[in-house]
Amino acid sequence: MSKNPFDLNMMANHTKGMKAAKAAGQVALTSAQEIAQLNQRAAQELSSRMQAKVAELMKTQDPKSAFDYVHAEVLQDAAKEVAEYQSQLFQALASGNKELAKIAETMIKESQHDLIHFVNEATQNSPAGAEPYTSIFKASFNSALENFELIRAAMTDSYSSFEKSSAAVKKTKK
Repeated sequence: MSKNPFDLNMMANHTKGMKAAKAAGQVALTSAQEIAQLNQRAAQELSSRMQAKVAELMKTQDPKSAFDYVHAEVLQDAAKEVAEYQSQLFQALASGNKELAKIAETMIKESQHDLIHFVNEATQNSPAGAEPYTSIFKASFNSALENFELIRAAMTDSYSSFEKSSAAVKKTKK
């Protein structure tokens, strides 16, 4: 093991972690901005359409024709607009989720690589007669690698579940 108290690997790992956290934050911010813009556009479009519909409704003299107009045009248009809004919202969420999954996958691979390097360095520099301890250390290391794989698999499953639920919601709305 390194006897240098200012281990450069630790500093590099800290920098990698900070970069990954910054990238994840940027993805979240971009996704939030995209959703805010989507909401603003939807609110503006809804407001202008409602004004036009109300103006058209005010022109009608007959209550039955007003009811027919509301039922035939206003409600159907509103249902279409809601479906379109949900589609755009799910698309924005899925895009952000894909980016976060890529960042997490990269972080896991880098951590795995760093751990392999650490174990190799530690076992190469072990003193004579420390073979039993080295064996236990390597067994713990293999367990840690298995945990990395479990985390990666859980992350992949989570992303897949999100995609499936988004697709199911889209299908039910159409």
